[in-house]
Amino acid sequence: MRRKFYTLDVFTAEPLTGNPLAVVLDSDGLDTARMQAIAREFNLSETVFVAAPRNPINTARLRIFTPGRELPFAGHPTVGTAVLLAELRAPEILAQQDVSVVLEEQVGDVACIVRHIKGEAPRGSFTLPRLPERIGAATGAAELAAALSLQPEDIGFEAHVPSVFSAGVGFTFVPVASLAAVARAKPNLAKWGAVQPADHANAFVYTREVARPGSRFHARMFAPDLGVGEDPATGSAVAAFAGAIMAFDAPEDGDHTIVVEQGFEMGRPSLITLGLDVAQGALVSASIGGAAVILQQGTIDV
Repeated sequence: MRRKFYTLDVFTAEPLTGNPLAVVLDSDGLDTARMQAIAREFNLSETVFVAAPRNPINTARLRIFTPGRELPFAGHPTVGTAVLLAELRAPEILAQQDVSVVLEEQVGDVACIVRHIKGEAPRGSFTLPRLPERIGAATGAAELAAALSLQPEDIGFEAHVPSVFSAGVGFTFVPVASLAAVARAKPNLAKWGAVQPADHANAFVYTREVARPGSRFHARMFAPDLGVGEDPATGSAVAAFAGAIMAFDAPEDGDHTIVVEQGFEMGRPSLITLGLDVAQGALVSASIGGAAVILQQGTIDV
């Protein structure tokens, strides 16, 4: 069967930067094995398969695959697919006002808002369907440093220490002291077992030093167990990163906007906007947002 697909660059307003995404439309009838094979064929960090929603009031149902496995939730597929569906299904409305998109993912229904201001790239944002939670204790600094080809003294800054959080997908968060240390990071596969969580070890390496004015953190994300050596922009990681920010920075009550830059070492600069709503010292809600540009379209015979 011939099925239409699009590719987008997400968390960027510039084509050929950000995080590439493939979206296969009309995926009804494809089984899990076939979807996984198609994701391996595209060989991008994620491929989305769009189907009719189970609940007719929602926009679409999504399944999200890396080249190695299916994910219950991911940020750049959510933002990219929301932008694509709004542009395809409601271009006239989008030219006049924001468009609401509700996507059914394994983590739950994800409510998105898409905005397209004339002369700018469209932007998508969504409220986290699940707030971040700590899901275990992190491995010691020496073991994490070895797994990332760093030195133990590179690990940690200010109050930040390694931690493990999830907002649907688990990540080990590894704070490092400088941009130079982030640049040196490289997975040591012989010692990668030290990175948690054990079922899919994902390491989000971050520092307070930034390459771009206006950013608050600079990051890289490694997930070789998912078939993703390095990801240019990881919305699900930044969603979980809200837990680390709450734990170590203790932001005051109110609304906070935090820009996380990622992908710079890969030549794919990406900007992820994290919104925090804090009340009485607790995280009440959080959001992930960014721009996305449609790059190409075609058909796949499967």
